[in-house]
Amino acid sequence: MKVIKNEGIPGKAECAHSLKNVLDALYVLNGKWKLPLILSLVQSPKRFKEIQHEITGISSKVLANELKDLELNDFITRNVYPSTPVSIIYEATAYSRTLKNVLAELSAWGEQHREKVKQSMRKQAMVQKQSILN
Repeated sequence: MKVIKNEGIPGKAECAHSLKNVLDALYVLNGKWKLPLILSLVQSPKRFKEIQHEITGISSKVLANELKDLELNDFITRNVYPSTPVSIIYEATAYSRTLKNVLAELSAWGEQHREKVKQSMRKQAMVQKQSILN
């Protein structure tokens, strides 16, 4: 686990400013689907069904709503190509790539948390085993 050293405790104004910024970010990226959708589309542009296939568990209705929200906030573009049938491709914008560091940190933290949970479960199993043996 990373330990931050030699940093003073932030003041009330700095905390309030940080809280406002975090709340703004969470408002735009809220829900369990937005960040996975951005990650999917940063990898490559995709059609609706390709996205739905890649992100298991998301319904068509929720996916459509999330894509609209992401488009409104300039994280993705919806490109309509006049073919028969009409082809619609969703693509990550340059703005969505500004989340690279945020996503990397979330990924690292998620991996760290998963390990912590595994260790806790192992420890709990050992305690139960000891109590059964005694």
